[in-house]
Amino acid sequence: MRKLVLTFFISLFGGFLALSVHNLYYDHSNNNISDEKDNMVNISFNPSSSNNILPTSDFVSAAEKTIHSVVHVKNTSISRGNSSLWDYFNDQGNKTRVGMGSGVIISEDGYIITNNHVIENASTIEITTNDNKTYTAELLGSDEVSDIAVLKIIGEESFPYIRFADSDETKIGEWVLAVGNPFNLTSTVTAGIISAKSRDLNDFDSKNQSFIQTDAAVNSGNSGGALVNTNGDLIGINTAITSGTGGFVGYSFAVPSNVARKIFEDIIEFGNVQKGLLGVTGFGLNSKSANELNIDLTEGFYVNDIELEMGAARAGIKKGDVIISLDNMKIEKFSDLSGYLSTKRPGDKISVGIIRDYKNIKLKVTLEKNNNVSFLGMQLKNMTEDELKTYKITHGLRVSNLRNSSLYRMGVKTGYALTEINNTQIKKTEDLLNFNSSMKINQMIFVTPSGEKERLIFE
Repeated sequence: MRKLVLTFFISLFGGFLALSVHNLYYDHSNNNISDEKDNMVNISFNPSSSNNILPTSDFVSAAEKTIHSVVHVKNTSISRGNSSLWDYFNDQGNKTRVGMGSGVIISEDGYIITNNHVIENASTIEITTNDNKTYTAELLGSDEVSDIAVLKIIGEESFPYIRFADSDETKIGEWVLAVGNPFNLTSTVTAGIISAKSRDLNDFDSKNQSFIQTDAAVNSGNSGGALVNTNGDLIGINTAITSGTGGFVGYSFAVPSNVARKIFEDIIEFGNVQKGLLGVTGFGLNSKSANELNIDLTEGFYVNDIELEMGAARAGIKKGDVIISLDNMKIEKFSDLSGYLSTKRPGDKISVGIIRDYKNIKLKVTLEKNNNVSFLGMQLKNMTEDELKTYKITHGLRVSNLRNSSLYRMGVKTGYALTEINNTQIKKTEDLLNFNSSMKINQMIFVTPSGEKERLIFE
């Protein structure tokens, strides 16, 4: 019995000793960890971003929602004219030409949006859907400036279609899908991100464009196809690429869906595109122009001139103002302004934010109808009697906007008056109809606002 009790106490003492050593060691270790924490840099960690549970961009749902709404567009046109002496004598001058592209069905009854250049000069238009059914389509209208055209499938069937999204809400870095139907190979999907917004590819082509730029692969035959977000909703119509080879080399461009939708609605309701104007001319600011103007701003639209009896003049906008916002949307460059106005119509009222003498001012402007005509990269308008007297002339058209780099280098500026072409007096905008694109222009006469005459001769 005594041995049993002794053994018990020895075991109890041994356990107590072991427990004491264990606690002493781990208390010391914890103190060391605490000391190390004082020297650490705090970083943020999100468990959901670990490799095994990181959410990925899943394009399957968006692709399934869109591929059956993107169609192949075949444009057949007849080219008239004799290409050879043999054709002339054999009366075989008419040539059949075939163009191809893509289109987007945007309504159940078969309305389609595509590019103007896809169906230009079409004699017949044929649509092939993703399930290889073929239909004839009618051209309802188009707009060359925005490169948008509206078609309607002839028939009573119902079609899958894509919903519009608000392209103004898109963000740089956002994932997108480019869906096209090139070469009648059924719908093809590529992925990328929005790499820029409000892109104007040519400052001197008289086309005030404001493209969405992406790095999603777009090649020949994809023109007129859909640019969609990850919800499968339409944010743009794929239109152009920049390439020295004719193939995709990194960037593609799409007409924003807000612009395409507005043009579609105009054509359906009015039969043509309704363009609302502010009534100002000018240019986007940068560091060079800011230095020349001796102003601090390097972003915004500088108002260089005001058109009388237009909305901007009535609202109180003046020469020298800098437009920095439209309806609270920031305006950094000219294409921001032109792109937003492309979604508006005459009669719409917008809030214009300007900076004048270092003060922020907001004015309400009613947009008005375009009274200008486009001619050789110029916007021209009829002159009032008072303007003619000021210029000391009896006739002429005022240059309200100049996007022709050749004329600019020859000294023509916004505000000049065009009075004569090829020894023919120009009195009204209708007179320009006498000069088609194939007619050679030998000379033009412009008059400056101070009444000085300048003759340009083209050899």
